[in-house]
Amino acid sequence: MTSCPINSTHLLLAPIILFYAPAALWLFLYGINNYYMIYLFLRTVKRESLRNSEFLAKFWLTNSDTLPKVTTQLPIYNEKNVAERLINAVINIQYPKELHEIQVLDDSHDETRDIVVALVKKYKDLGYNVKHITREKRTGFKAGALNTGLEIAEGEFLAIFDADFLPDEDFLYKTIPFFYETKKVALVQTRWGYINRNYSLLTIVQSIGIDGHFIIEQGARTWNGFYMNFNGTAGVWRKEAILDAGGWHYDTLTEDLDLSYRAQLKGWKTKFISDVVTPSEIPITVNAYKSQQHRWAKGSIQTARKILPHVFQSHDTLIKKIQAFIHLSQYMVHPMMIIIALLSYPLVFLLKSINRLSVSFMVEILWGFIFLSTFAPLILYMISQKTHHKDWLKRCIFIPTVIIIGCGIAINNTKAVAEALLNVKSDFIRTPKYGVIKRDQNTVIKDYALTKNLNPVSEILFGIYCCAGFIQYVVNKEYIFGYFLLVCTLGFFYIGTFSFLENVKRKKI
Repeated sequence: MTSCPINSTHLLLAPIILFYAPAALWLFLYGINNYYMIYLFLRTVKRESLRNSEFLAKFWLTNSDTLPKVTTQLPIYNEKNVAERLINAVINIQYPKELHEIQVLDDSHDETRDIVVALVKKYKDLGYNVKHITREKRTGFKAGALNTGLEIAEGEFLAIFDADFLPDEDFLYKTIPFFYETKKVALVQTRWGYINRNYSLLTIVQSIGIDGHFIIEQGARTWNGFYMNFNGTAGVWRKEAILDAGGWHYDTLTEDLDLSYRAQLKGWKTKFISDVVTPSEIPITVNAYKSQQHRWAKGSIQTARKILPHVFQSHDTLIKKIQAFIHLSQYMVHPMMIIIALLSYPLVFLLKSINRLSVSFMVEILWGFIFLSTFAPLILYMISQKTHHKDWLKRCIFIPTVIIIGCGIAINNTKAVAEALLNVKSDFIRTPKYGVIKRDQNTVIKDYALTKNLNPVSEILFGIYCCAGFIQYVVNKEYIFGYFLLVCTLGFFYIGTFSFLENVKRKKI
């Protein structure tokens, strides 16, 4: 009689462990890879920085009179808040006028069009080679606009800037030379900076997260012979490489990632310059941040489905193929986090009713995997701040919040991953830009506000669920794992609550 409850518990425990264990192992492997990225970065960063500075000095001693023609492309769509700022910044780039073509690829249908028309006329009259290129239909979104400009581009190299970027005056002088470092360099990517980093807690958190990607991951990948991606902006492409790879495709939401892999599969090389920083504007609202993350997550998985079969069939080394898989599928961590958070609550009750040492030991090992994996991003972010910012200690105070918000975005990104895996089509939703740097500026959110959805409700409800699970783990003195549910609780409440309040505020405008 006493064996029935135990057997019933085992029957319930088995399917939970069946899903829980792979999710925990997945997070663990991605955490371990973060440590590997840190190792690769630390062993090459000083050597790369020194080599770049020496190469630039040598280049300008011998090649200052033989500069190539460059086309700068500015794909914009309804960017009335930042279009003038962008065009003025590009006009101010120091490069011979006769060698610098500027294409404003304008798909706008609001007052942005009038702003661009006036600016293009002004600078044409001043002798600049600037062109206003429009299309009747927005086919292919940004990728389609870039292809349109590509067909008529005069330059041998193509610099690309999204509307929220502000390239420095010496941008081309610091990037173009690296195409002559080796003959097969397809693209040169610079690091992003942030003009509105201190606008809010959300912008500070985003800046640290993006630093981790650029400073550690991009450097570690390209400097050690792995696949690296163009980030869609603040970089320069060799026109020949784009054409050789088949041009810009728009069958994924991350046309930049897609083209990067196709070019490298063709034998082209990438270059990442960590010491060249291009300022940009970070999304200032939670809904804009979620929209950007949704596009990146869905596009990455779409690209993984498209590109990975070709990577696996290539003659690349095994480690390079593994790194490509991890790189392209990195947003899968969010569904794994959701699985673990969902199953943790029933798991704690089942473990209370079973006394088998082997089962408890196995679950404790899984908890240990999760615990170790969550520390990897903390260390990665800390090193990225220490190596490139003098006030790194002050910045590191916010790193726990980066992890919290990273968990809070999991439902949003899980939805994006599911859409990609199920081949659900969606339009390219551009991230709204407001030209806002400081809190005291007038922010016109209503003009480019995103479509409301029910995600905030699900995030708040999931926050309540994780909170209940956290309480149960604390009651049962399972403190080591309870912290994961606490992080999830705080993250879902933050993302869900602020997203909901933004929707309410928009309704009142």
